[in-house]
Amino acid sequence: MESYYLDWANLLLRWVHVITAIAWIGASFYFVMLDNSLEKPLDQESLDKGVGGEQWAVHGGGFYNSQKYALAPKKLPDHLHWSYWESYSTWISGFTLFTMSYLWNASTYLIDKSKMDWQPGAAIGVALAFFVIFWMAYDAICQIFGQRKNGDTIVGVLVAFLVAGAAWLACHWFAGRAAFLLVGAMMATTMSGNVFFWIIPGQRKNVKALREGKPVDPIHGARGKQRSVHNTYFTLPVLFAMLSNHYSFTYTHQYNWIVLLLIMLGGAAIRQFFVVRHRFKLGNAGNPLPYALVGIVVLGLTIVWMRPEPAAPVSAEAAAQKVSYGEVQKVLEQRCYMCHGAAVQMKNVRLDAPDQVAQHAQGIYQQAVVTKIMPMNNATNITDAERALLGKWFQDGAATK
Repeated sequence: MESYYLDWANLLLRWVHVITAIAWIGASFYFVMLDNSLEKPLDQESLDKGVGGEQWAVHGGGFYNSQKYALAPKKLPDHLHWSYWESYSTWISGFTLFTMSYLWNASTYLIDKSKMDWQPGAAIGVALAFFVIFWMAYDAICQIFGQRKNGDTIVGVLVAFLVAGAAWLACHWFAGRAAFLLVGAMMATTMSGNVFFWIIPGQRKNVKALREGKPVDPIHGARGKQRSVHNTYFTLPVLFAMLSNHYSFTYTHQYNWIVLLLIMLGGAAIRQFFVVRHRFKLGNAGNPLPYALVGIVVLGLTIVWMRPEPAAPVSAEAAAQKVSYGEVQKVLEQRCYMCHGAAVQMKNVRLDAPDQVAQHAQGIYQQAVVTKIMPMNNATNITDAERALLGKWFQDGAATK
């Protein structure tokens, strides 16, 4: 019964996390697009008001005129819309989900003893340290190099090396599935940290100065935009890391940390295409197509590099011989009963009775043979031969008698 309620909590939390993430990412993408689509106003009234750029858009049957002031309007309205709760809600729901799914069950989901045989408390502490140390290192890089000449390039290169180092460590210390998610959560934490520590405080300082009739320090706007741009480049890599737990061929690869970095690089390049595309339409930037092509080529080469070796041909005699339920039962007993037996029924799945095996035959095939997600982190050391046996049994009709 406890696992049943935990499954519901996991589902609802995941649902909330996806909803809030859509709201945050949607707002981020919109404002980046807006910034890159602004044109100088043509009417004198807007220029006199201090409008530095505007965008005319049509959507949903209506026309919209978005304006951005070069610094700030002469008089602020009483009501201002702030975009920050989307970020905070996404992080809170995501961290809660990460805690419930990986930290609470660290021995099962976080630790891979073939990589690091440590106690759950130590593994949890190191995992949480990734969030803090990555943020501190990233923030230091931005503060030290961000305002220098060619600062954006220097920061980009250094942060890329920082992400690469973190990915290497995570994939060598933790279970592959957890490592991918940990790197994504680490970057997402930094994105939310940018909002919490720099973007919103800077905006509040500017608003306070304007309310009091004091001059506005432009550094807050410049720094806020810089961190917002960083967030938009993090977005697609983070989304891949969050989705990767459904595709075991990525995180179980021998060089999974390289797989993670290559797909993140491809995602960042494709995101750059969309960022530049709006400026290109206005004649303010070069053709963005090469960025998209770089991303596609990186992803394509990664797919080719990761392709599995061709399966060994099966003899006609072996193909004709059906796998008995007794053979399958031995595999299930050794590899699956500890989590799906009489004592424990993870995900409300029980595999120690023929009728239950018949009910979950499709799931056994998908989880243990096709995706190879189960057993989790291969904690029970199931062999490729045993997976092949389960696959042959399912293809033969999944008989349980």
